[in-house]
Amino acid sequence: MSISGIDALCSRLETYLSPDHIADIRRAYFYSESAHEGQFRRNGDPYITHPLAVANILCDMHMDHQSIQAAMLHDVIEDTGVSKPDLAAEFGEEVAELVDGVTKLTQVHFNSKAEAQAENFRKMILAMTQDTRVILVKLADRLHNMRTLDVLSVEKRRRVATETLEIYAPIANRLGMNDFRVEFEELGFFALFPMRAPLIKKAVKAARGNRKEMLATIKESLERRLAEEGLTVRVMGREKHLYSIYQKMREKRKSFDEIMDMYGFRVIVENVDACYRALGVVHNLYKPIPGKFKDYIAIPKANGYQSLHTVLKGQRGVPIEIQIRTEAMEAMANNGIAAHWLYKTDNDGFTNTSQTRAREWMKSLLEIQRNAGNSMEFIENVKIDLFPDEVYLFTPKGRILTLPMGATAVDFAYAVHTDVGNTCVAARIDNRLAPLSMALHTGQTVEIITAPGTRPNPAWLNFAITSKARSSIRHFLKDQQHSESLDLGRRLLEKVLSTQGYSLAKVPPEHLQAVLAELGAPGLDALLEDIGLGNRVAQIVAARLLPADLQNLVPESKPGAGTRGIAIRGTEGLVVTYARCCRPLPGDPIVGHLSAGRGIVIHRDTCNNILTELRENPDKCMSLRWAEKVDREFQTELRIELQNQRGMLAEIARQATDLEANIEGINLQEKGAHHGVMTINLLVRDRIHLARIIKRMRIIAGVEKIIRVRA
Repeated sequence: MSISGIDALCSRLETYLSPDHIADIRRAYFYSESAHEGQFRRNGDPYITHPLAVANILCDMHMDHQSIQAAMLHDVIEDTGVSKPDLAAEFGEEVAELVDGVTKLTQVHFNSKAEAQAENFRKMILAMTQDTRVILVKLADRLHNMRTLDVLSVEKRRRVATETLEIYAPIANRLGMNDFRVEFEELGFFALFPMRAPLIKKAVKAARGNRKEMLATIKESLERRLAEEGLTVRVMGREKHLYSIYQKMREKRKSFDEIMDMYGFRVIVENVDACYRALGVVHNLYKPIPGKFKDYIAIPKANGYQSLHTVLKGQRGVPIEIQIRTEAMEAMANNGIAAHWLYKTDNDGFTNTSQTRAREWMKSLLEIQRNAGNSMEFIENVKIDLFPDEVYLFTPKGRILTLPMGATAVDFAYAVHTDVGNTCVAARIDNRLAPLSMALHTGQTVEIITAPGTRPNPAWLNFAITSKARSSIRHFLKDQQHSESLDLGRRLLEKVLSTQGYSLAKVPPEHLQAVLAELGAPGLDALLEDIGLGNRVAQIVAARLLPADLQNLVPESKPGAGTRGIAIRGTEGLVVTYARCCRPLPGDPIVGHLSAGRGIVIHRDTCNNILTELRENPDKCMSLRWAEKVDREFQTELRIELQNQRGMLAEIARQATDLEANIEGINLQEKGAHHGVMTINLLVRDRIHLARIIKRMRIIAGVEKIIRVRA
């Protein structure tokens, strides 16, 4: 671009930046122009036109001089020979960090494009948590790229548009930057659907003409009535943008006419008090529709958005949607955290809400990053966090928490604190006891019940929907599995070594290191963890660790009579699984089978599946026994043949409950007019507990036969 391009920008910057800062920006421009010398954009323009356009977008937001310098330089590390230390030496550490934050990882090899995209996104998000300006520079960069999409190939255009709609538009929304979000969605819509988008645009234009008279009538009546009440207001017609019309048509399966039958207006007033006065006026003018009022002033959205929303029934039953807010709230709604720079004054308290909430969100991203196993898991969790149709909930002390629609009590527990989530057992919702899987609704008061020693359950992942809850559960389960497999692996290995009067402590360090090297294990803990997870057989490892004169005396792993076996306590956690095919209970003779990645799978010794394993893979089977005290409940199944009588189901359930058995499920099938078969799933402590339950149920009048389902 010609020199006039930078001159025009500097002329605009003079309205809010000092001459020294403008000089720094001009210097960054010429540095970038020199670095990109000989590089051109797809449309043939010199490459410097892109950084200059990004800087102009940031100028519109009244961003500080360092952000605009970073905009000028944002591609020099990625596309030229300039390094981060070079930039730091020339423009300072802060500018270099901003540029590095938006720079893609080009020197690292990735297995797939998706993995590269995820890792680059992760890098940018982490940089953004250190300095909010990183994401503002990146959003401005993406906005200019979207405005110039037409020069790209169809395939690349669709890829960039999809990424923008999936990632950058939701980020802009999460930061309250509505103007950016709307433009991202409109540009992405036209790029992805080049035939549908113009059709909807044409239909909206035609509808606008048909609606013109009605809009003018409603606007005039609103202005007149509000003025009569002494309120200084600005009333604007509010149109839905094309992408939101398309989304509603697709998701709600509504026709274009159904979407367009609502008239939207925005009423801008002087202060918060005037918002509520204006609400009373419009409710007197038109009849409000019950259940359609939302107060986002008292309870702001997660991104800091504040406004009163109401839907009224106008003339001839026409629905009228009205948003009432102050000028400050209007600025916040359109610009979000960018309002901090755009409307900066000595007393800009109205920007604090958005800034605070943005910081809270970024803080939660750091926690997700710590718990995520890899970049793909991280981006999956952040995506969950970017689409919050919210519910507003209260703690017993009146604190308000915002969660995504469909969030459950377990999500609420983790939102309160990670430790509360890790130890929760149930919830009280509006003073009524409820399970952790219960979905929550706006306005409910939720109290989480915790118990010491409780641990997250893998089943929670089936109903936890917030990224914080899911990442915290996964993180805990990974750590839990690591420690449990380590403990089990040590017990299995020590058990085999003890048959020869040997132990791990007796293995000479140099011999242990030689065995670890031979087996390709990075350390003893890794070796023990592999044994506990079932990836290595304890007998084979023990044979390597024993002195030469004892190595041939290691017993075979195949269970046999008289072998005591390792004791199962019920507290082994994720590395011990109880087979669903035979549902073993304490008191049943049991055999273990090593399953790679799962540890030990426990079967009854008469189970057909374990008999097959004993024939085909005897080296992976082992003798087991129950410990004297087993600390857990086990699932079992009873098949009850009975006569169809009134109250039979209730009586069976009562007897099970009286004997402290938890009922997991009941299924009743009729067999003829007067007989039926009931299948009941119970949680019991052991065989003796089950025998007492069966004995009690057998005396119920109408029960003919009870069988424990063994396979």
